Amino acid sequence: MENQQIHFITGRLAEPALRRTLEKMETSADFCWTLQVLPITVAALMTPAWIAKRIDVPAATTQIVLPGYCDGDLSPIESVTRVPLVVGPKDLRQLPKFFGQQQDPPSLEQWDIDIIAEINHAPRMSIAEVVALAESYRSSGATLIDVGCEPNACWSGVAEYVKALKDEGHRVSIDSLNPKEIAPAVAAGAELVLSVNASNREAALDWGCEVVVIPDDIRDVNSMQDTIELLAGENVPLRLDPILEPIGMGFAASLQRYMDARRRWPEAEMMMGIGNLTELTDVDSAGVNFLLLAICQELRIHSVLTTQVINWASSSVKECDIARRLVRYAIEENVPPKNLGYDLVTLRDPQRLSFGAEAIATLAGNIKDHNYRILAEEGEVHVLGNRTHWHDADPFKVFDALAATNPKNLDASHAFYLGYEMCKAMIANQLGKNYTQDEALRWGHLTVEEENRHRLEKKYRSSESGSAINPT
Repeated sequence: MENQQIHFITGRLAEPALRRTLEKMETSADFCWTLQVLPITVAALMTPAWIAKRIDVPAATTQIVLPGYCDGDLSPIESVTRVPLVVGPKDLRQLPKFFGQQQDPPSLEQWDIDIIAEINHAPRMSIAEVVALAESYRSSGATLIDVGCEPNACWSGVAEYVKALKDEGHRVSIDSLNPKEIAPAVAAGAELVLSVNASNREAALDWGCEVVVIPDDIRDVNSMQDTIELLAGENVPLRLDPILEPIGMGFAASLQRYMDARRRWPEAEMMMGIGNLTELTDVDSAGVNFLLLAICQELRIHSVLTTQVINWASSSVKECDIARRLVRYAIEENVPPKNLGYDLVTLRDPQRLSFGAEAIATLAGNIKDHNYRILAEEGEVHVLGNRTHWHDADPFKVFDALAATNPKNLDASHAFYLGYEMCKAMIANQLGKNYTQDEALRWGHLTVEEENRHRLEKKYRSSESGSAINPT
């Protein structure tokens, strides 16, 4: 929107950095701005009621931007300003992006691919364990729960387990080739059978449910033809799975067979079992899951079978849930899946943000209280205090330098807090992540917010203390 006049609210400590940021934005921003510095050191400590008593809005203002940590009921400010309010980002380094992307984010609510989450070796588990694991899978996005049986065995208790899952509202599939296991599972409520080939296709005519057809010869997609003809002739609903093979055992050729199957049976439902890659490859599973879901979306393969046995794939169900939404949007809109959402960017951050040496030096010179601010910048951990600044790549050296000054405010609890925060800063430097004091490091969908658990409270922070540079 052109001709906007935006009024920014901040505290004394963040004012120099915020002003520099706004000045740098002037050449590309489509708004004019004013800046009001309220009588408090740290903007994060402002409350709406406190701001309402002190805000002074220029007459031409069209929008007010509040500090990123200003949450709660904003009505006290609205009632005295009568101007639209917005809470800015928590990190002022995000301000250019904030104003460049205020449009609504893409909707990722739609998806086409069902996630079938397998409980491996279910006979070795109790019913309570199976039900608990199924609930975990469902909460992560699973559409069906697949009850995995043991090969070369016949599980007499399968019906009881399927019924227990159905009683909890789960949709259930049974993973077996043995008709003596499959029939009672279907009678108990299983709606899908994995899998059917020449060995059990005659029995499948009596189950009255959908089945997954697999090849008789894993290297020959045409070996599904007779099974397909038999089942289709009896109106048995089915989906095809040519079988994905692990890397080193014919992976590329198996992908080709999925494409061949789609060309040969263009209207057939299909499934891809993706665990052969995620479970049998020494690599974090998120990227693997995403690529396989993208292939499925392009080939109109509307279900995947996954599991979470190996530790590096222990969030595969959630990864597939995120991936199926991203690939659906990308392919429907004919855009690359970039800047749609960062939940699968877990190890590093999407963008590295920097204060710069000048801003850090200014901040160090402006701190007048006795609380410490911690930053991670250019491979070093920085600790800033009252006109003091220690920095090094090794946080132990930083702490030794600080402790050598014999600070009066450094007892055991405070030292633990600083060590905890410096450890986070060091990890951020090592992995290319952003660090903000008192905030959790960002790990995509794995992020666990810290909920102020590690903030210094009454004992260590004065009424105007706070974390490093907060936005606005």
